[in-house]
Amino acid sequence: WFYNSCTNGTNGRYQHNLSSLSIKGIYCISDFGYIEINCHTMSGKGGKGGKGGKGGKAPISKKAPQSRSSKAGLQFPVGRVHRFLKSSVQQSQRVGATAAVYTSAILEYLTAEVLELAGNACKDLKVKRITPRHLQLAIRGDEELDMLIKATIAGGGVIPHIHKSLINKSSKGKKGKF
Repeated sequence: WFYNSCTNGTNGRYQHNLSSLSIKGIYCISDFGYIEINCHTMSGKGGKGGKGGKGGKAPISKKAPQSRSSKAGLQFPVGRVHRFLKSSVQQSQRVGATAAVYTSAILEYLTAEVLELAGNACKDLKVKRITPRHLQLAIRGDEELDMLIKATIAGGGVIPHIHKSLINKSSKGKKGKF
C-alpha cells in the first residue's frame, strides 16, 4: 500500500521497513496542496524513537472529524436536530447533547417504519414508486401510526370502506321479485 507516485503524476518519496511496518516519510504534491506524513520508527531502546535520550515529540496522528450521526450510528442529522431543538426552547433553557441523538433516533425509526409499510403497499399494487396514496394506505392501515399521524396527506385519497348496511344482502327474500 505504498505508492511511488501521486494521482497527478508528481513523484513522492518513501522509505519503508516491512519488518517493523513503519514509514519514514511520504510527501505528495497534488491539486489540493502539499501533504506530508512523517512517522518515526522505534529504535529498539524504548522511548519514542531516535538515537536514545528523551526522543522528542511523538508523531501526531490527526483523526478525521466524525459527525455525531455517524458516532450514534444514525442516518438522520443529529447536529441539525440539536440546532432546531435549541431554537424551539426559550432563550434561558438548555438542550442536552443526548436529547438530539434520542430525537434523531425516534425520527429515523418512524420514517423507516412508514417507508417499509408504504413499500409493502407498492408491492401489493405491483408498482415500483411510492406515491402519497401508498403513504396514506400505509399510515391508515396501521393502528398505531393512524393514532400518531392525524394529518391530511395531500393526494392520498381515502381509505376504501363500504358500510355494512349498504352491502347487498343474500338473495333469499328477493326471489319473488322480477
